[in-house]
Amino acid sequence: MPDLIPAAKPLIGDDERAAVDRVLRSGMIAQGPEVAAFEREFAAHFVGGRETVAVNSGTSGLHLGLLACGVGPGDEVIVPSFTFAATGNSVALTGATPVFADIDPVSFTLDVASVEAAITPRTRAIMPVHLYGHPADMVRLGALAERHGLMLFEDAAQAHGAKLQGRPVGSFGSFTMFSLYPTKNMTSGEGGMVTAGNPEIARMLRLLRNQGMERQYENEIVGFNARMTDLHAAIGRVQLTKVDAWTQKRRDNAAFLDAHLSGVITPVVADGAHHVYHQYTVRVPEGRDGFVRALREEHQVGSGVYYPIPNHRLPSLAGYAPGLDLPQTERAASEVVSLPVHPSLSDDDLERIVEAVTAVTGAGA
Repeated sequence: MPDLIPAAKPLIGDDERAAVDRVLRSGMIAQGPEVAAFEREFAAHFVGGRETVAVNSGTSGLHLGLLACGVGPGDEVIVPSFTFAATGNSVALTGATPVFADIDPVSFTLDVASVEAAITPRTRAIMPVHLYGHPADMVRLGALAERHGLMLFEDAAQAHGAKLQGRPVGSFGSFTMFSLYPTKNMTSGEGGMVTAGNPEIARMLRLLRNQGMERQYENEIVGFNARMTDLHAAIGRVQLTKVDAWTQKRRDNAAFLDAHLSGVITPVVADGAHHVYHQYTVRVPEGRDGFVRALREEHQVGSGVYYPIPNHRLPSLAGYAPGLDLPQTERAASEVVSLPVHPSLSDDDLERIVEAVTAVTGAGA
């Protein structure tokens, strides 16, 4: 039996190991010069030099970004329900209320009409997610936010290098979070990057991540320990030199799957969108769970379901959304499957994935 093709595969090589060894030998392990260099290099690479702050996780980045923008008790922030729970969690952790809106069925990102219907006098901001690496409709969401006097934030955890109309994600909102978790398009082992729309937000992010101080023992506000270590930053700096080639391989893999898959509904890319394919997500309108099981058990092809339970139905967040009906979100949660698209795939792997999907859908699993 062939080896399993994994749904995701972190890429850590000798260059990353050498970078970690270099930091260990230096004795500077906590937040230091590697973090500062990583912030500059990440900003230049992805967001046109917009000021960027490194933190210890993507979730911390969302939480601190919201706090830095003044979100707190009494506020509402409109978010998608079809995403990882960290998006809604981060709003709740500030004391504000996450308000869940429906998604566009094509892009899986926030539906502008649903967002507009969810606006109330308490709404402070809109926070779309660039899900699977496809940018949300930031042009229309930005116009909506401006019309209602709202802030706009970006959850770009899965979207390093994605663009809309030639403009990079991370350059639209008052703040943007990029995750550096191991299975993302690039990693630092663990961590997050937050881009800031102005110097005041950037300074507040730096205070919040470091116990409320910029200078040692001069605590200005109550803050957290959300610092990134130099060990993690060293890994991230190496990955920055490789991520563009990896992203192109993801896009090439996605193009192959687009051209050869049948029996499933393949992803659609919106006009003007540059998709970076953190996930290659298809729809299986009937028998999704059997499809996933057959791929793995009969063909040794891994996959993932992101996400089977919408946020507004999770026990942790359902209290914020009693009786809420989000039909496109529910439909997506019951149909989506993410197939392998990562840059470690060989030509033989891609052909096996196509053959497996064809066999399983032909068998009516």
